[in-house]
Amino acid sequence: MRARGAKVTDLAIIIVAADDDVMPQTVEAINHATAAGVPMVFAINKIDKPTANVDNIKQQLANMNYLVEEWGGKYQSQDISAKKGTGVEELMEKVLLEAELLDLKANPDRAAIGSVIESSLDKGRGYVATVLVQNGTLRVGDAIVAGTNYGKVKAMFNERNQRVKEAGPATPVLILGLNGAPQAGDTFNVLSTEQEARDIASKREQLQRELSLRTNKRLGLEELGRRRALNDFHELNLVVKGDVDGSVEALSDSLLKLSTPEIQINVLHKGVGAISESDVTLAAASDAIIIGFQVRPSGAARKEAEKEGVEIRLYSVIYKAIEEVKDAMEGMLSPEIKEEITGTAEVLQTYHISKVGTIAGAIVRDGKIKRNSKIRLIRDGIVIYTGELGSLKRFKDDVKEVVSGYDCGLSVQGYNDIREGDLIEAFEEVEVKKSL
Repeated sequence: MRARGAKVTDLAIIIVAADDDVMPQTVEAINHATAAGVPMVFAINKIDKPTANVDNIKQQLANMNYLVEEWGGKYQSQDISAKKGTGVEELMEKVLLEAELLDLKANPDRAAIGSVIESSLDKGRGYVATVLVQNGTLRVGDAIVAGTNYGKVKAMFNERNQRVKEAGPATPVLILGLNGAPQAGDTFNVLSTEQEARDIASKREQLQRELSLRTNKRLGLEELGRRRALNDFHELNLVVKGDVDGSVEALSDSLLKLSTPEIQINVLHKGVGAISESDVTLAAASDAIIIGFQVRPSGAARKEAEKEGVEIRLYSVIYKAIEEVKDAMEGMLSPEIKEEITGTAEVLQTYHISKVGTIAGAIVRDGKIKRNSKIRLIRDGIVIYTGELGSLKRFKDDVKEVVSGYDCGLSVQGYNDIREGDLIEAFEEVEVKKSL
């Protein structure tokens, strides 16, 4: 979102608190502005606070190779107090000076062009999009195309939710009249007729559909071989719906990043608006789970989901959705089998009994030997045989376990080559839940 914001701006004002450090999110904002080639003006805020240390902020910026003008650099900076209004006018003068040097000009007497900042589905007004006009003038009644969506501007509202008739360059407005929710970051253009806008939008939609079909990864022999070698490969299909496009994009990207070599996450469809019957049909056809962020299913969709057995999970916090999907993925992983050695016994003497086989007289040196344990026969440090106990006795009685320091008689099921000095190691296999 910061990257998109940096791309549509001509000038960035980076605000840093004077009583704090340059925080990681501020560093991220600076990096995005630099990557987009946007000039910056630093505003050092909260100078009215007794703990304010402006030089400390300038020092930290200098350490990041951003020298302010007072320190012989090229970046303008202004000390301000938003609470008291100190230095705000001087900051505006510096912004205007920067704009003058950059020769930032736009032509208001042409067809409007700009960027979509955000889009959503409003219950009473239909699809609404917040756009920033970058050149030209946008007027009510203009035919526009934004990504794969088109429409005629029915109404425009400014940042104070007041109706406006036109919006010039560098003006953000909320517009009504599009046939869908365009993606945040899409460019919008004004065209002469609505028919022209419709044709372009349908052509773009066709190209997008073709692109998604062509990029749909077909399983090759290598991929099939990899999945077979894993012997435990799973796919988790999701349909993601949200209230605004930015949230849907952020949630989908975060969920896709959870994919591992063993479990692959596929977002089959993502969109803005309430969960509809078509979403449920898609989920039913592809064994997918529907994830709704700040949206609810329609009555018909809920009934359809119950009928088809489709799971709908609703969230209002992105992290909660990510956590629950992660937990579900961990549940899909087959548990790891871990061995725990429970005891070791040393064979002191062997007896051969006809029809029974070899019985070993042994002493438990360490831990305990249980009747139902699996065992390994070790001779001179080499594992000779792995199997199960045939019997375990103390004197003439069958026992469930023999603890360290006690002697016992035992036989190994299906194996008779037991010799004096052999070690018998008892172990148990424990299932350990895998985590991502």
